[in-house]
Amino acid sequence: MKFWEIFAPWADALPNSLPNSLQFRLAWRLALLYVAITVVAVGVLVARTLNTADSINDHDLNDQAAALARAVSRDASGALRLDLPPTLANAYRRSAGADAYAIRNADGKLIAASPAGFGERVAAWSNAASETPRYFRLGEIGEPAGNHRGDYYGFCVRISSAAGPLAIAVARANGAGALVDALLREFVIDIAWMVPLLLLVTLGIGVLAIRSGLKPVRAASQLAATIGPQATAVRLPEGGLPSEVAPLVAAVNQALGRLDAGFAVQREFTANAAHELRTPLAILTGALDAMGGGEELTKIRADVARMNRLVEQLLRVARLDAVVLDVSDEVDLDETAADVVAAMAPWAIAQHKALGLTRAGAPMLVRGNRHAITDAIRNLVENAVAHSPAGAEVSVTVQRDARLSVADQGCGIAATDRERIFERFWRGKERLGDGAGLGLAIVKEIMHTHGGAVHLDDNPGGGALFTLVFQPKELRCVPH
Repeated sequence: MKFWEIFAPWADALPNSLPNSLQFRLAWRLALLYVAITVVAVGVLVARTLNTADSINDHDLNDQAAALARAVSRDASGALRLDLPPTLANAYRRSAGADAYAIRNADGKLIAASPAGFGERVAAWSNAASETPRYFRLGEIGEPAGNHRGDYYGFCVRISSAAGPLAIAVARANGAGALVDALLREFVIDIAWMVPLLLLVTLGIGVLAIRSGLKPVRAASQLAATIGPQATAVRLPEGGLPSEVAPLVAAVNQALGRLDAGFAVQREFTANAAHELRTPLAILTGALDAMGGGEELTKIRADVARMNRLVEQLLRVARLDAVVLDVSDEVDLDETAADVVAAMAPWAIAQHKALGLTRAGAPMLVRGNRHAITDAIRNLVENAVAHSPAGAEVSVTVQRDARLSVADQGCGIAATDRERIFERFWRGKERLGDGAGLGLAIVKEIMHTHGGAVHLDDNPGGGALFTLVFQPKELRCVPH
């Protein structure tokens, strides 16, 4: 089982609100790995520290045993006696019974012992001592100085000395090595505060490394977000990507290529079909105009006019889809609206409806494409006239904040239909007018290309109110 699989159930139980990103998944796996390594390292450090403390105690006891062996000598009568050097005697005196020793000769006779009772307790081990230390642990050994009771740890060893072979037992009470333990404990504490710091620094470096490694992936994601019907030629960069992600990006680029080809075929078909229809419709319109009056001819002329309008709208849609509009020119919104109203006023009057214009009172310059903006205004006016009753007035208003509104006096648009009226070929259930459902879709596409928007509201006088909103930062109003 892999290390991170141990923590997989815990990871699955995380709240759904946490980021579900590749960077987050790699980061928390790396964090768990660092924590596990840190725990193991700290455990090893503590174990080694305890082992070092024991080693220091054993080494000290070995030194004591050797020093005691050197301190044994024979007097004039040949008897063995212990003459402790002043430094060693002072050390045993200061320990107040914490350090214990017992010395026996080759025959097992006790030469010296401290504290009282220690020699008798270790007699059996001393008599069986060899050159290899034999370790022991004792409980109470009597009433030693300093009230040290029990829990003595030491060993017995046979040492050759100038006075002959000696069996020496040395021991130390628990807690007697407090200084060594304190020093080691302080060392561990000094190291312990650095462990979380090193962990955080290492984890931070790891997260930065992951973030840097995923930078090409984020760049590809941001570029992918810009792909749409108007930008199907965009391809995701494949350079610098991780080997695990590169095949996916390559497959996405291939899919985008196929989609782009499909869109191109669709746009070409729409444009070609519209162009092919324009000529016969123009001939048919001319022939009908040359004919006399009549009810049937009037109906045919209306149908042909509707077909002409549909073909023109299809051409506009194909043009918007196929060609990127140049919106870098300065367009006078006030003048453009006046031209559209002047051109369409006779047509509106023929429909027994009025067309009014309220100008801004000064040139209103916006950044955009004059022909596209003209199409957008014309489509709104056509839509408003078509949905207004006879005798009603359609109002076009140019405002000084780069807004243009078109208000009709029709029956308005239901709230349930307002989300779909800008979809292509959507006409609603009532199917008022003879349009094909392309006019408002064209308006939306034009405003999107200009970085603006089209809003729909209720006309205070009844009907619908459409407003074209251009970007304020692109606005420049020229004073008188």
